[in-house]
Amino acid sequence: MKIKAALIRQIGLPQPYAQSKPLSIEEVDLDAPGEREVLVRVRAASLCHSDLSTINGDRPRQMPMVLGHEAAGEVVECGPGVHDLKPGDHVVMVFAPSCGECIACQEGHPGRCEPGQKANGAGALLGGAIRLSQNGQPVYHHVGVSAFAEYAVVNRGSVVKIDSTLPFDEAALFGCAVLTGVGAALNTAQVFPGARVGVVGLGGVGLNALFGAKVAGASRIVAIDVHDDKLVLAKKLGATDTVNAKDADAIQKVKDLTGGGVDFGFEMAGSVQAMELAYRITRRGGTTVTAGLPHPDARWQLQHVNLTAEERTVKGSYVGSCVPPRDMPRYIELYRNGMLPVNMLMSDHVGLEQINEGFDNLASGHTVRQIVML
Repeated sequence: MKIKAALIRQIGLPQPYAQSKPLSIEEVDLDAPGEREVLVRVRAASLCHSDLSTINGDRPRQMPMVLGHEAAGEVVECGPGVHDLKPGDHVVMVFAPSCGECIACQEGHPGRCEPGQKANGAGALLGGAIRLSQNGQPVYHHVGVSAFAEYAVVNRGSVVKIDSTLPFDEAALFGCAVLTGVGAALNTAQVFPGARVGVVGLGGVGLNALFGAKVAGASRIVAIDVHDDKLVLAKKLGATDTVNAKDADAIQKVKDLTGGGVDFGFEMAGSVQAMELAYRITRRGGTTVTAGLPHPDARWQLQHVNLTAEERTVKGSYVGSCVPPRDMPRYIELYRNGMLPVNMLMSDHVGLEQINEGFDNLASGHTVRQIVML
């Protein structure tokens, strides 16, 4: 079938993107779903920093590619072998497909699925298929989703069925920002009641980590960012304290607020400077968790003796260490109970034709989540 999609052909084009136009709205061909695949009518897709990281070159990928990974839609057709979904079902897409059979999946860590990671790295669907093309040439899939399009063919392991009463724009946020941020606090770090928490980087993922820490019962949550407007928003959403990361004494301010440092420091900005800050505000015996995805060449100098003598823990968190079919319904229920106000993170709704301007807004650091309605 012919579909309209946002196609990227070259990474690293200069800002403003409204002028350089890294994403062009074009017609591409989409094949029917194959074995264990579904065709989804995309209804809402968020602009996420992981998409921006491909546009600006921090996360190099195959070109050309249809971007977009944080999305929700409606099942149109099920391929062979899909028996637990039907046309009309509402689903949220997940950027880390899981096979359910590898060691990582069997151990309850689908975000580490080896076939899934291999497929994402190749710009293909789980199983190796590429269903997008243009003029007979392959167009690659973005982390098995490619949601900046009218329709998407995805592997069954890349979608989670949800209650159809949840609006699509709200549902889309659960596919990345909520799973990654809330999961980092509840699953990866396992924040305990009364803990002191610091969150560095207040984008969609960072603010969801704040939500997760609040749900876990943290007694002190220090929100840290370079933008004062985000610090104001974080205070409204439950942060007990805020610190501007540009302050020369930011580290000492956090330590003073928390009696020597936080039990859990979260790096959610995807930069070495943010990681250094998150580590240095973490107390002796504490845990520093990062969900940031900087350029592959980025290196952080870990203080070996400090790690040992202070019994520190440094952990990576991918997809919030979540099991999406288990955790997503839980997080949606928490949202409906008023404990995860993720709807307050929606900055704007835009059309597919305004997507380049949307990424200019995201790159400025002054928006959290813009939703493309399709």
